[in-house]
Order: sequence, then C-alpha cells, then structure tokens
Amino acid sequence: MKTLAKLPVTIVTGFLGSGKTTLLRHMLDNAQGRRIAVIVNEFGELGIDGDILKQCSIGCSEEEANGRVYELANGCLCCTVQEEFFPVMRELVARRGDLDHILIETSGLALPKPLVQAFQWPEIRSACTVDAVITVVDSPAVAAGTFAAFPEQVDAQRKLDPNLDHESPLHELFADQLASADLVILNKADLIDAQALAAVRAEVSEELPPAVKVIEASNGRLPLDVLIGLGAESEEHIDGRRTHHDHHEGDDHADHDHDAFDSISIELPEAPEALLLQALNKLVVKHGILRVKGFAAIPGKPMRLLIQGVGTRFDKHFDRAWAAGETRSTHLVLIGQALDAAVLESSLRTALTA
Repeated sequence: MKTLAKLPVTIVTGFLGSGKTTLLRHMLDNAQGRRIAVIVNEFGELGIDGDILKQCSIGCSEEEANGRVYELANGCLCCTVQEEFFPVMRELVARRGDLDHILIETSGLALPKPLVQAFQWPEIRSACTVDAVITVVDSPAVAAGTFAAFPEQVDAQRKLDPNLDHESPLHELFADQLASADLVILNKADLIDAQALAAVRAEVSEELPPAVKVIEASNGRLPLDVLIGLGAESEEHIDGRRTHHDHHEGDDHADHDHDAFDSISIELPEAPEALLLQALNKLVVKHGILRVKGFAAIPGKPMRLLIQGVGTRFDKHFDRAWAAGETRSTHLVLIGQALDAAVLESSLRTALTA
C-alpha cells in the first residue's frame, strides 16, 4: 500500500483589508491544475469571502467548487480550532489523495501562532505540514503609520483590556502576524512611491527573522511558485517564534483582545452606485467603521457589484452576472466597534431614499 505524502498547507494572514482574499483568489485562478482546498475564516456573520472565492475559475463545476471551500464563520480561527477546525481538517485529510494543497485564510484579527501550533496535534501532524505562513501587509497603511482605518479608536478600546498593558496593541497584533511569517508580501505596492515603500520594507524587516523573505506585490499578483512549495514546516519551529500574546496561550478565548469587534450584516434594496458609495463613506466617518465588504445590486446593471472598503478607501468591480432567479439585493458586512445594527441600517436606508 502506497504511503501518502504529507499534504502541504499554506496559511494566509494579515490585517483587515490587506488583500488576503484577493491573494487567494489570484492563487486559485492560477492553480494550473493543482487540486486546492480552501478554508476561509473571516470575521463576520455573512459569508462574503467564501462567496468571492467560489467565483474563481478553478476548472470545476459550481457544485465541485462549493465542496472545496470550507468556511468557518465563527470569527477567530484560533478560538475555534477544537470546535470547527479539526472536523474540517479530518475531512480534508480523509480526501488527501484527491488534493494537492490546502489554503487557509485567517480572520484579519486572528493570531496565526495558535493555528500553526494546531498542526502539532498528532492526528494532523501525521498527514499535513504547514508549507508556509504568508503575511500580507497593507503597504499604504504601514506607510501612513497605521495598520487599519481609525487606529486611535481601535487602540482606545483595546487599552481597556487589562491583559494588554502595552501602548500600541494594534501594532503588536501586526507584529505578531509578522512574527509567525515565513513569507511577507508588501501588498498594494503600486499605491505608494519608492521611498515610502522602502521605509515600509525597513519597518517590517525589523519584526522578522533574517531568513524570512519580503516581496512586493500589487493586488496579490505573484507567480504561484513563489507562494507555495516553500517547505517551511512551520509547525516544527513555531514554538520558538516569540510574540506579544504568548501569555494568552491556554487562556479562555474570551480574553482575546479582538472580542470587542462587532460585525453587522445588512441587506438593502437596489441603489445607484454613486449614491451607495457616498452613503457608505459618510457612515464610515460618522461611526468609525473599520471595514466594509459585500455585494450590491445596481439598477439597470446585469452584474453584481463587489465592494470592499478599508476606512474611506473603497475598491469595487462587477464580479459576475446575477443568476437566473437570484434576488437582486445588496448584502453588506460592516466591521467596527460598538456598532448599532438598527442605527446603521436605518441611516443607510434613509441616505439611499433621499
């Protein structure tokens, strides 16, 4: 009987809006025949990212694609490894003869180290290895001295946590994502000049072991051979990667510092594109919303508009045609702190009918 080789796993981490989903979509679109399973674990009630990834052209039918995207919608993967992660991995391990690679996208607020350590469990370790942890960096945000929109509000909330006695918790979460990395991608490199990019590279490199590569990208466009096949075996050395949150290991997950973030799911009717974006922009500014993502139905347009926003910076494009019989409506997820779903939905509806 032939012994199967360990199934390689790539973990993609990075802060909110850094471009993780775009990178995964690029990897799937350029799989070149590789059989890839995906575990998506985004913070939110509505499975927006999973839906985005299912639109990728990976050479299989819609039914097959749906079977290859495993979505853990329970927020932080490091908090749910025993509840959801292991059953999913068991299923993938059982099918590893049909797979060439697994991709895992963590929540933007997740700490990657506990996830990598989960691959030390005998049941997983015997069948899988972490090929690499890839950390995606939002280069313009780092160049601006922030790692998310409205960092002052995030830090103010986190400073109330007695477990976080440092002056810059947001920076420390970013540093911890880098501390676990085997490869760092300075994404959105085309949005800043060469001098600023060099400064970002220098700042990021200070947080990394010398052996970790740092490469630049725009929209995550990199050759697949650069991203997989690194053979890092991250689970073997992750315990030696020191992070600011090591003292949380073994704590109840309720103590994690990202629990203060809210995720609001809103469904709206069709609305003109310009009016919707204007309303979202005002909402972000007024309520300190960190992240906006979702799909919109635009009157007279046969295709669905994909919207992804970090602070007041919005990216948008028409991603696919509305399916026959599919309800043309707008689904949005808003991520921030102390958000009131009723107030946000009412504000948007009022702005769209004005």
